[in-house]
Amino acid sequence: NSAPILREVLRELRTDRLILRSVHKKGMANSFTKQSLRHLNNSELGLYRYRGQCLNLQLLLQKRSAGKFSCFIKRTSLVYLAVDESGSLVAIASLHAINWSVPKFEIGYWCRANRQRQGFAAEAASELVRYAFEGLGANRIEALTEEENLPSRAVCESAGMKLEGIMRSERVAPNGVLVNRCIYAKVRGEA
Repeated sequence: NSAPILREVLRELRTDRLILRSVHKKGMANSFTKQSLRHLNNSELGLYRYRGQCLNLQLLLQKRSAGKFSCFIKRTSLVYLAVDESGSLVAIASLHAINWSVPKFEIGYWCRANRQRQGFAAEAASELVRYAFEGLGANRIEALTEEENLPSRAVCESAGMKLEGIMRSERVAPNGVLVNRCIYAKVRGEA
């Protein structure tokens, strides 16, 4: 087992419709998103949900560029911006909460509102799951999603993950209501 920082990680992955580009250079997310964000409408530049928190997409991508760069270099979080053939930002997918001693990863994803329900999140997530097992030696990939978020649960299932359980009253949503969260996972050797 080599130190995480010495592990080779692909900077670009491809699917039939997407190119997933890692945030591996300082300022890359900032310069790339300046180009991509102009294609987003005002509501898409606003709030989106990540790990149960509402975040401003533009601020997240621009202000955390240096953080994403250092996380990629340290191999603590691997963030990929998914673009279509025209270069427009379609989705973001990441491997985070990485435990290299297992190795295991948590996967997260977001898809532009006007590109949802077209299979892009599932395509990006499936590619990251495949790469984590084949390229990074993963033994386990997991995802957390709110029980009522059926589209996100469908992405997990499309990526080959199985529901392991539902954690009841696991966290407080932004509206102050307790919500249940599902844990999905895929382990090495599962079809």
